[in-house]
Amino acid sequence: MAIPATDLFTFIEGPEVDVPGRCEVKGSGADDAELLDAYSRAVTAVVEAVGPAVVGLRTGRTTQPGVVSMGSGSGVVIAPDGYILTNSHVLHGARAVRVSFIDGRQCDADPVGDDPASDLALIRAPGAGLPYTGFGALEGLRAGQLVIAMGNPFGFSSSVSTGVVSALGRSLRGGDGRLIESLIQHTAPLNPGNSGGPLLDARGHIVGINTAIIAHAQGIGFAIPAATARWVLVELLRHGKVRRGYLGVTGAARPLTRQQVRVLALAQPQVVEVADLDPKGPAAQAGVRVGDLILSANDQAVASVDDLHRLLAGWSAGEALRLKLLRASETLESVVVPTYAD
Repeated sequence: MAIPATDLFTFIEGPEVDVPGRCEVKGSGADDAELLDAYSRAVTAVVEAVGPAVVGLRTGRTTQPGVVSMGSGSGVVIAPDGYILTNSHVLHGARAVRVSFIDGRQCDADPVGDDPASDLALIRAPGAGLPYTGFGALEGLRAGQLVIAMGNPFGFSSSVSTGVVSALGRSLRGGDGRLIESLIQHTAPLNPGNSGGPLLDARGHIVGINTAIIAHAQGIGFAIPAATARWVLVELLRHGKVRRGYLGVTGAARPLTRQQVRVLALAQPQVVEVADLDPKGPAAQAGVRVGDLILSANDQAVASVDDLHRLLAGWSAGEALRLKLLRASETLESVVVPTYAD
């Protein structure tokens, strides 16, 4: 029998109509619904609190004479006086950067510092008392933890996606060829334009800066951890660049024979061969020669150039570094004092 129109309005407008046949969640499912509702409230609270601090970036760069290409990305305001953290690759080669806030305001931003090795950059927009957000705890992030990504994928401002931390300690190759270490792998969907946006915990704190997706992968995103971002920010603000130890060595991985590994009592089957030297660099000044094999540095095994980069990241100028070398059939030690790279 057809329901009279007046009764149908009751069904539409009144959620508590008690009629047999009504579909609803009951029993243990209701508990699940409450959990999901709590999840939704947590995400909504983060979005409402942090959303005003997430900005869209439009960049203009000259690709050839008379031709300007436009790019886009995301950023997050980390201080009320306009400092904005984003990815280095978002700004690379940009002649101008336009910042868009959630309230519709737009302005140009000036570069403060850029670090391609970590894929992080800092810019500053004019203003005071801007909404901003801070970093979460440097330790304690765990696989399975809820994370929220915010940004401007494909130019759609203030987009939100959620997921969990899939793994910690991942590595990807940066724009300058160095490995970016300790990346956070997560499942919050990312798309072009998300780069530079924050990855947040349930308290709305920055736990990472989204940096990359793997093409053709499903649901795999990466973020630079907060600990790395904080260290890079301090370097950029104090020195205008990130200072890393410099040896003046160009090297390549060199595999060893089983006999060499056994005789040298090495834990790794390969070392780094010195392919070239800066004649005025610290290594050359300390007597290192082209053709030398670097076995270890400060008693840490050196199996690749990445091992040297990892050791020199954040190295203090003036602090000595002991290199164990193999030259022909002779092992020797060279004490090198790294400088800061220009």
